[in-house]
Order: sequence, then C-alpha cells, then structure tokens
Amino acid sequence: MLTTVDLVPGLVTTRDAMVAAFGCGKFQGIEPAADAGMVFVYSDPSAGEEYGYTFDGRAEDDEFGPLYLYTGAGANGPQAPTGRNKSLLNHVKDKRDVHLFVAHGKVPGSGAMQQRYIGQMVVDPVKAFDVRRGPGRDGVMRDALVFRLRPAEGTTPAWTDADKLPPAAATATEITTPSAAEPAPVALPKQTGVKPKKTEQHTTAETVADITTGQRKVLRREGELVKAFVTHLTAAGHETHSFQITIKGEPGALTPDLYDATDHVLYEAKGQTTRANVRMAIGQLADYRRHLDNADTLRVAVLLPSEPTPDVQALLTAEGIGLVFQTADGFVTVQEPAA
Repeated sequence: MLTTVDLVPGLVTTRDAMVAAFGCGKFQGIEPAADAGMVFVYSDPSAGEEYGYTFDGRAEDDEFGPLYLYTGAGANGPQAPTGRNKSLLNHVKDKRDVHLFVAHGKVPGSGAMQQRYIGQMVVDPVKAFDVRRGPGRDGVMRDALVFRLRPAEGTTPAWTDADKLPPAAATATEITTPSAAEPAPVALPKQTGVKPKKTEQHTTAETVADITTGQRKVLRREGELVKAFVTHLTAAGHETHSFQITIKGEPGALTPDLYDATDHVLYEAKGQTTRANVRMAIGQLADYRRHLDNADTLRVAVLLPSEPTPDVQALLTAEGIGLVFQTADGFVTVQEPAA
C-alpha cells in the first residue's frame, strides 16, 4: 500500500519515501512512475563534478524565463533520446508530470542521500536539450544530453543560490556535432498535484507559459535551417562540426551553430531575417571568434532562412561578415566572409 507525501517545494525527503508514495524506482536519475502519471528527476551536480563536468544546475534566466539544466541518463558512451531519457523528453505526450529534486546531503546516521524538492517542471518546448561534450564514468569523452527544464505554470521553484551552475575551472574548447532537437509543439501543462510553498523565500517572475508558439516556431526554423545547410555542405564534400566553449569563471558554455572545417568558416544561424536578429548574430560571432584557434584567419558568416534587406546586407559587408540564405532551390552565398 502506498503512503502519502505532500509535494511542497522545499520539502526535504528521500528516494525511499518517493518509492513508498508513488511506486517508482530509486536508483536512477530519471525514475518514471507510470501508474502515478509522474517522472521524478534527481539531480546531483557533485556526481558530475566527480567525473569532470558540471552541466547540472540553475542556469541564468534567458528571454523565456527560469531554467534548470539536467544531464540525462547513460553513464558511458553517447547518450541518446531513448529509454529513461525518452520518458523525460515525452512527458507531456505521455501525460506525466515532471518533479525535480536536488541532492541535499546525507541522511543523519545513514549513507543515503536526502533530496530537496524543487518543484514541478516541464521540458523546454522550444529546445528540449543541448548536446554537450564531457567525460563518462569511464573517463572517455562523449556526447551528453543536457535537458532544459522550466517551472510548470503556477510553480514557485524552491531553488537557492547553492543550486546555480558552478563556474568553469578553465577556458576550453571541445569539438561537437551541431544538434537541433526541438519537439513538436505541445500544450504546456500547469502545476498539478503539488502544494504551493508557504513562504516567499524563493520567487520567480516568469514561467514556461511565457514561451509562445511563435517563438517556438522561430527557433525550430533555425534548427531546421542548420540541418539543411549541413546536408548541403556535406554533399559538397565539406567537413562540418561545431564547438563547446567553456570560459573560466563563468557557468555554462558558448555553443556556435556550425563550423565548416573545410573552408574555415564559422556560421551563426537565425530563424528570422530581421535587423535585430542579424545584429545579435554579429555580436555572437565576435564573441565566439575570440576563443577559437586560428582566429586571425577564421572567417565568419550569418546563415538566414531568406534574403535580408539591402541595408542589412550592407551592414554585414561593412563588418566583413559573410551572408548565406536559403532559397527554394538550396542556398545562396551573397557575399564571401572576409579573412
């Protein structure tokens, strides 16, 4: 017979208590509880640090609101959106609520880990996960799926400053494969079956509900644009990849969209051709360029879904930045990037 646990953000509990209350497993980081209609996510940043990466934690708010990053399942080798990772990725389609816990020290007099309940979350409907390079338990570098979790509408997450992503210990660059993994548009769930926290110690001004369908479409278009251009370059015999750039003293990583190793060109893609988007791309390319090898000969270009206005093209020319845009017949290089 299952016991009862009130899921109140800030609650400190144990995995054993969750098993007794909801019938889930207790040994994995992602534990589906099918009968209860839930997926429990247990984050332990110190476990990642032990193996040489620090992907888990409260990231800086972005234009869509609060964000928590969580490394998916799979101790060794490349992680894939299958198995337990799939259960988290598809939680909305499967009508399951996601509940996030963070390791909170050992149970007094026991080796078991306490778990602090952060609150109900949803996988980011704009971009479900990022692919990061980091060592597995065996020390071999591999691709890891870093899920992007947002507070469910109505949730006040019980995270603290201690939950923030730790700063990188050193500046480093890893070669990655470009990835665009946006799920199909879904209706965003509201908080269900969770009691509100009784204090105002932890507040958040925005929730995942602020992510509009229009914004999702723009970023999905950007991902599809990169995929199509990679196919175009590959057919022309070009080698492509991208980079993961960590900066000493800063959390997270910089992730350029695409690098053409054959022509030594770095591309930043945008899902819209507006001046604001192109100006953002110019700034991103300038920042990336500073941290890459052979920066003095590296060329940079903006990749767009259609032709921008003549003045936007003139802006790119003045900055020595190339321009490629998509047409019904493929891709057009309007101007070559300067060395």
